[in-house]
Amino acid sequence: MKRINFIKTLTKLTGLGLITGFYAWQIEPFWLEFVEKKMLIKNLPEHLVGKTLMQISDIHVGNRFDYRYLIDSFEKAIKFKPDYVVYTGDYISYESEEQIIHLKEVMKSAVKGKYGTIGILGNHDYGHKWKQKAIAEKVVDIFRQNKIDILRNQQKDIAGLNFIGFDDYWGPSFNPIKVTKLYDNTKANIVLCHNPDVCDLDIWNGYKGWILSGHTHGGQFKLPFMNPLVLPVKNKKYTYGEIDLHDGRILYINRALGNLWQIRFNMRPEITIFKLLS
Repeated sequence: MKRINFIKTLTKLTGLGLITGFYAWQIEPFWLEFVEKKMLIKNLPEHLVGKTLMQISDIHVGNRFDYRYLIDSFEKAIKFKPDYVVYTGDYISYESEEQIIHLKEVMKSAVKGKYGTIGILGNHDYGHKWKQKAIAEKVVDIFRQNKIDILRNQQKDIAGLNFIGFDDYWGPSFNPIKVTKLYDNTKANIVLCHNPDVCDLDIWNGYKGWILSGHTHGGQFKLPFMNPLVLPVKNKKYTYGEIDLHDGRILYINRALGNLWQIRFNMRPEITIFKLLS
């Protein structure tokens, strides 16, 4: 009887493992969640109160999952009719020119904002070992062809909302002081910064406000009641979601729309929609 009970238990556990594995491989990586949040911004012009800002991050066009999922996700996102859209890096998982071709196809369906659409680069946008500037230029060109500006240590005011965009921390063009030295605290500002580890660097020039990041994917795999198993950041408190940095800065880490690898558990892909408030 003990032997029979053991076999039954083992069979149940095996079945549960197969179901969980299938879910993490085929269901959750494509189970998109639209996360809605309030964003309080100092100096926000009255005409922008109640408007929406959509954040899309880490789409990772590549050979590790079906990129047509991204096009389907964009079609769903367009229905929200956002006023602003920001893209916060890692648009390809570069291996060859094939990913560039697929990125062109994906971005033809890009979500655009009523007032404006901008982005920044992530480490994967610099190709192998994050050092290939020529790959980054191709990515930037694809976005420009679709009327999306990529900020590279630059800022841009769009209808009264000032975006400060950093180039990627791990890339060869990271130079945030170039733009933070121009920080004007009388404007309504938002920082776009792919890698949240930059929050711990001495480059902020007294900035207070929101920082929108990606990069971590929330680890993509998180067992209940435990921290994510893998996070590509030095500061392990930078996982996902809203994090108060207790100095006037609020960090938001998007869980990523795409998948670095086609596996997710307890960490659904995300597009974030912020409601702007004064």
